[in-house]
Amino acid sequence: MTKGFFNLLKLSPVVLAATFFAANSAVAEQTTVAQLSNEANSIGQVTSVSQFSDVQPTDWAFQAVQSLVERYGCIAGYPNGTFRGNRAMTRYEFAAGLNACLDRVNELIASATANAVTKEDLATLERLQDEFSAELATLRGRVDGLEVRTEELEAKQFSTTAKLKGEAIFAASGVFGDQKADGSGDEIDNNVILSNRVRLKLESSFTGKDKLQVRLQARNTPKFDGTAGTKMARLGFDGITKDGDGNGNNVEIDKINYAFNLAKGVRVKVDAAGAEMQDNTNVFNPVFKSSGGGAISRYGRFSPIYRVANGDAGVTVNFGTKKKKSRSPIILTAAYITDNQNDPADGAFSGNNAFFGQVDFAPSKKFNVGFAYARAYEDSTSGKINIGSTGSSNANTPVSGKSNTNHYSLMASYKLNKKTILSGWYGIADVNEIGNSNQSDINYWAASLGIKDFGAKGNTLGLIFGQPPKVTDSNIAGKEDSDTSYHLEALYKMKLNKRIAVTPGLLVIFNPEHNNNNDTVYVGTVRTTFKF
Repeated sequence: MTKGFFNLLKLSPVVLAATFFAANSAVAEQTTVAQLSNEANSIGQVTSVSQFSDVQPTDWAFQAVQSLVERYGCIAGYPNGTFRGNRAMTRYEFAAGLNACLDRVNELIASATANAVTKEDLATLERLQDEFSAELATLRGRVDGLEVRTEELEAKQFSTTAKLKGEAIFAASGVFGDQKADGSGDEIDNNVILSNRVRLKLESSFTGKDKLQVRLQARNTPKFDGTAGTKMARLGFDGITKDGDGNGNNVEIDKINYAFNLAKGVRVKVDAAGAEMQDNTNVFNPVFKSSGGGAISRYGRFSPIYRVANGDAGVTVNFGTKKKKSRSPIILTAAYITDNQNDPADGAFSGNNAFFGQVDFAPSKKFNVGFAYARAYEDSTSGKINIGSTGSSNANTPVSGKSNTNHYSLMASYKLNKKTILSGWYGIADVNEIGNSNQSDINYWAASLGIKDFGAKGNTLGLIFGQPPKVTDSNIAGKEDSDTSYHLEALYKMKLNKRIAVTPGLLVIFNPEHNNNNDTVYVGTVRTTFKF
């Protein structure tokens, strides 16, 4: 008898058992997933067919397989001695058991074990194979199909060590109103534009506790400060690709970072490109933080102090400890961020840079409060500072040259119930121009209300109200803002499914540029976010 006779369905007994259970649709209809899972966890090796109380020994095949099983130990069953319920074994089940014996005999022949398999057993197997040829062929077809599908999945698999995540935003947006807020007297172009932003993020881990991240980005959503005459009208997802032409949408690497545990309770993150503090610490605005699924405005996402410490590269260290008899942690964050790392003349400490520190305290599961401080050096000869480009022109350029600024911000969030979160922040900045006594003070505040599952499960209603950055005191003529602007934002995120969300939103700026003489500016958008 040739060896090829026994090359049919080389599968392990456990896989075979799973196969014939799936093949028996009548059994599948009567058995819950939970029952299958519980019993599958207790699979053991059975050495005698007589242990299978459901199998009726009324056929010659039973006696034949009983003899083979007891000699070669080639069928696995359940310790309770049954396959399923109080019924006889089906032909498919029997064929699967026969196939296990074929597999076991093939192994013995391949290992050239002397006198391992008798001629009588080979003859019995041949007869059994003829008797159950149809069932064996069916099992073989199903197994081959599974193997083909498995090979396809393995071939299409991106990586065994890296994950690819993506987000695409399609937006229809526009600015509406009468005159621009820049004092030019020009009319606002009341037009709607279509734009997009696409991000692809690669994440990999080498130890299971670290993470390497590389993010690619392409975008073409314009900043509406030119259209509205104020940076207060900026959207949270705007921006043209840095290396792109006038239309943007060129692909760039906008983030590279690596995070790891230095010690117990100490997490270090090294940013080589695209350092953003809002990604490295808690910003106390969980409902509206995300640019793709949170606030539609730039100012409504979080306190501007987090943008102070944004730049090209930097290091962030998070220290987490737990107080005794408390379930809530105290977390400390320390960071150094620097800009202009593409210019060797600036170095890591010569160009724009910021030292950042934050203390998070959660006295209860519902209440979370934090205090942040940033010391920033601005290398701009025009007096521009990095306060997030969300305030008035005076707040964004409060002095006339290079400066050192002390930024302070108090943030808090409170869960009113499982679905409703109230968050807010207040911040001040003390700007000091280097080389003279020019000085300006800036303050800002905001409060947000997020209601989850509003109207339907997964949907979110959001309201944000506040005052964008304003120069409240300055010894430089023309730098102090005389009036007060107010930021009012309403949005409703509709979650169509796990991957798609549509968010219509309206932003209203009263007295833009902190000037009561300016007309109210309206910014509307419908943001559709796809995640994959």
